[in-house]
Amino acid sequence: MRASESSTFTQRALCAAALALVLLGTGAAAERASWALAVHGGAGGIPKDLPPQEIARIRAALETALRAGSEVLRANGDSLDAVQRAVHVMEDSGVLNCGRGAVLNHEGFAELDAALMSGRDRRSGSVAALRHVANPIDLARIVMDQTPHVLIVGEGAEQLAREQGLAVMPDSYFVTERRRRELERAIEAARHPEKRASLDWYPRGTVGAVALDARGDLAAATSTGGLTNKHYGRVGDSPIIGAGTYAENPVCAVSATGAGEYFIRYTAASEVCARIKYLGKDLETAAQDVITEVKRAGGEGGLIAIDRVGRIAMPYSSPTMLRGQTSASDPALRVSVETR
Repeated sequence: MRASESSTFTQRALCAAALALVLLGTGAAAERASWALAVHGGAGGIPKDLPPQEIARIRAALETALRAGSEVLRANGDSLDAVQRAVHVMEDSGVLNCGRGAVLNHEGFAELDAALMSGRDRRSGSVAALRHVANPIDLARIVMDQTPHVLIVGEGAEQLAREQGLAVMPDSYFVTERRRRELERAIEAARHPEKRASLDWYPRGTVGAVALDARGDLAAATSTGGLTNKHYGRVGDSPIIGAGTYAENPVCAVSATGAGEYFIRYTAASEVCARIKYLGKDLETAAQDVITEVKRAGGEGGLIAIDRVGRIAMPYSSPTMLRGQTSASDPALRVSVETR
């Protein structure tokens, strides 16, 4: 065997050994939970003038999403159905950056992106630049199940939604007064960069869910309105498989939130899985390392991730990340909306 061939063989063997260690685990730590679920409502910050009752509505939306998704898992349902259901609930909430209540682009209307992915077979479906589809995550599931495609955008995606009988709504359905105010502040910040730090506006946010079901299958789903004051037609990381959404049995499932351009450049979601699979990192370390790398490059945000035994990681580099989790071993709906 030539030296170069020997080196290649050794590298492959080391990768295989690392993956074997990850998959085998040790002792009680490797015992798989029968099911587990995590959700996020976006990274960024909570406006200082947001009334307490609005914060209570955000908390309630996350709890309702956890409850809806966990009901699927508790009934021995599929992880893909669970993450879709959890995200659907958040899209309907009116208080998170997805579906009704999403942030507005520079033209003053919402443009919505979503994706979901099955870890069992890596099937996935994505949609982007939607204006009128009430629940983009449901359309992403249709792309996965009813078409040979992965990503469909704009008018073509909305045509598919109408053909499949999904709810199609006017622009006004998605717009809330809070998002109008945020757009005004963002436009003001763009006009006066020197005052940007003192202007109270929060341009980021996404929702997502990751789950492990009783069969050991992983899934991830993400939905977003993107950035406040974004250019018409801008698409972020959420519908990009490997960037904002990724799932791979028996490694991990990931949903990201934050400055999408950076998460795209660093293929953040799949990078978490790669560090587990090839470097033998544990979930918490792999997830934190990716967020640190993205932050170092200038991209603020966070992610939620779940591994093959139901361990959950939720690192973030922004002032806060709205998030929650529940599992068979700890069925309480644990939600955090605090700013650090």
